[in-house]
Amino acid sequence: MEDVLGYQGRSVVVTGAASGMGQAAAQILVDLGAQVTALDIKPTTVPVARALQIDLRDRASIEEVVDAIDGPVDGLFSCAGLPGPPFSEWDTILVNFVGARHLAELLVPKMSAGSAISVISSSAAIGWQDHIKVITTLLETDGFDAAVEWLEANEKKWSWSGYAYSKYIIDAWVGWWYPELGRKGIRINCINPGPTETAMMPAFQDLMGKETVDDAIGPVGRYSRAEEQAWPLVCLGSPRLSYVGGTVLWTDGGWHGAMTMGRHNAQWADTAADQMAKKG
Repeated sequence: MEDVLGYQGRSVVVTGAASGMGQAAAQILVDLGAQVTALDIKPTTVPVARALQIDLRDRASIEEVVDAIDGPVDGLFSCAGLPGPPFSEWDTILVNFVGARHLAELLVPKMSAGSAISVISSSAAIGWQDHIKVITTLLETDGFDAAVEWLEANEKKWSWSGYAYSKYIIDAWVGWWYPELGRKGIRINCINPGPTETAMMPAFQDLMGKETVDDAIGPVGRYSRAEEQAWPLVCLGSPRLSYVGGTVLWTDGGWHGAMTMGRHNAQWADTAADQMAKKG
């Protein structure tokens, strides 16, 4: 594969590389010539340069893995999630944010100017700006243990959905952290995928209801494939996008734009129902 994105010989770390979007990202990066260190709680089938086991719920596991990674690290792709549902709200927010942040913060000293951090969030983060005041107090915590203490003290504020709230936090985090990282020449961005065909999607449909999940499909009219999310993530981490930082990229088939403008199919259906009710 022609390496137009500038990954040949670069050293990158991919979490969640055993399945889904993380696996797809790891394969693309290998094909582009990057030296990939894959991190996951399960083995990966991607022919990476090195694979290490990690449990993002466990501070000691994270720190052991970071100690085993030699610098420089040119890119971190934070793709890890939980192999479910069902899973607890607590485990969800630990993996999606607390552990992911701790890993990123520990790797930053091994990253040089021109490197980048690319994170997977979700279209479930829509409306995250309404929670900035509270989320900021979490983002101001220092380290894994302090974040855990905050979550324990504020459980009622996030435990209604560890998944959605963790995505709120990620979207806020990239804007929060980039001013500090930018001074080091390091970028951070995230993508907000819509419904994606991965191994865990059937479990999500069973948990939330397929109709609810399908309502998050954009005008593109279908679920995305894992590689359709991995490519934007890989592009965000490329040195070719050196002027893109602190950005949330909606990779949702147009769902966010349609929702914002009141032109999503579900909104039209509600409007039609309201009109019929008024006529009746």
